[in-house]
Amino acid sequence: MRERARKGSINEMNTGMTGTIYIVSAASGAGKTSLLRALMERDPGLVISVSHTTRSPRPGEQEGVDYHFVDEAEFVRLIEAGAFLEHAHVFDRRYGTTHAAVEADLRAGRDVLVEIDWQGARQIRERLPHTVSIFILPPSQQALEARLRARNQDSDEVIASRMAAAVSEMSHCDEYDYLVWNDDFDVALADLEAIVRTRRLRRERQLSVHAEALAALTRL
Repeated sequence: MRERARKGSINEMNTGMTGTIYIVSAASGAGKTSLLRALMERDPGLVISVSHTTRSPRPGEQEGVDYHFVDEAEFVRLIEAGAFLEHAHVFDRRYGTTHAAVEADLRAGRDVLVEIDWQGARQIRERLPHTVSIFILPPSQQALEARLRARNQDSDEVIASRMAAAVSEMSHCDEYDYLVWNDDFDVALADLEAIVRTRRLRRERQLSVHAEALAALTRL
């Protein structure tokens, strides 16, 4: 069941921001994490928000890098304090994006990638309508299942559950601004780069970032 985050400092976040939030969603196994890591390596102007979660760290995951790992009591405390921009229950665990995870970077003019499911994406779009939303899709259900099995982390029962959740997640892709098909990794990465570059060339962004230069160019 989805819980609604409080508005908190949303009104403040709508003013004085020069960066853009990129909401990125995908079914588990679609390759989202690998694509975003590669995108950030190519683009130093992008940062990724670090979400909070109540699940345990997986092998190789680091506190403050992959997630902020907290217990149930701490997560509830953050909800009650209005700290979350969005939060959700996913696979019996809680996940959430705090205002603090994105606000400072946006004010500094950096673009922020937020990895969340369709429910969290819907919450953020309701509060911050100028975000850009991207859904990454696998080439087929068969390819998705093969990727999940290649991890060698889950039983057949868990994989079946994840596949059902994936189909449900992908059914909401029509709510997003952009769809990126991860059939060929390099092509999908180029598509993500094109989306970011196009957004940065919009009039509003250029007027904000290059205000002094434009004033000088138009001064008689």
